[in-house]
Amino acid sequence: MSKRSLLVIFILFFRLAAFAQNWGGGVDDEYLHFGFGFHYISSDYKIYKQTSWRNPYFDENGLVADSLYSISSPASTGFGIGFVSDLRLGENVNLRFTPSLAFTDRFLNYQYRPGLVLDVPNAIGSLLQKRVQATMVDFPIGIKLKSDRRNNFRAYMLGGIKYSMDIISKKKTDDSDFPFLEKLVKNKSTILSYEAGIGLDLYFEFFKLSPELKLSNSFNNVLKPEKHPYSTPLDRLFLRNVQFSLYFE
Repeated sequence: MSKRSLLVIFILFFRLAAFAQNWGGGVDDEYLHFGFGFHYISSDYKIYKQTSWRNPYFDENGLVADSLYSISSPASTGFGIGFVSDLRLGENVNLRFTPSLAFTDRFLNYQYRPGLVLDVPNAIGSLLQKRVQATMVDFPIGIKLKSDRRNNFRAYMLGGIKYSMDIISKKKTDDSDFPFLEKLVKNKSTILSYEAGIGLDLYFEFFKLSPELKLSNSFNNVLKPEKHPYSTPLDRLFLRNVQFSLYFE
């Protein structure tokens, strides 16, 4: 989703909310209320490399992979759907639990020495891209701090933690029969992250709509280390997400 598209969506919501009645379904007066959400997610890795990451990779039979020039992680997009449980703690404070199912594959780019032509799948010349498949069940819990309501609008910020479990099938990550140069990079099955975000509550006649932008970063190293040319050069991987959500409550 481009920045222009996001801007158009925000403008549309503002225009609609400006003419809506300001009851909002009465959700702000409820001690506990529920809703659902849709998420657009951009993911990448913060990469920490081994000191010897540039070195060619050898096994007992000799040279397996050539010298590396760079390792990077391009942003990849995904989507998610989930639910909202919102507990009113005070006039301007809420406790939120927003479990979701997220489909967010990630990528690692391995650039080998210029001029090299790699004879492996997903390679273009000396560039090889490794895909890390992931289907995550996320359990975020956070504190929502809200401003006073002004007509049909209310701004807020939030912070919290997220526990995530990868539920992808083991068959999709089983590379025991793969050729050595086609091995997969794997992540740990559970990830703990911290989160921070901002958003707006827009009040309509029978519901409240909340566009929200949230950043998250894993506390722990998510790399599952293995001995092959794509995992050995890596020391640690930290997962980073940017998530744009639309919550209906």
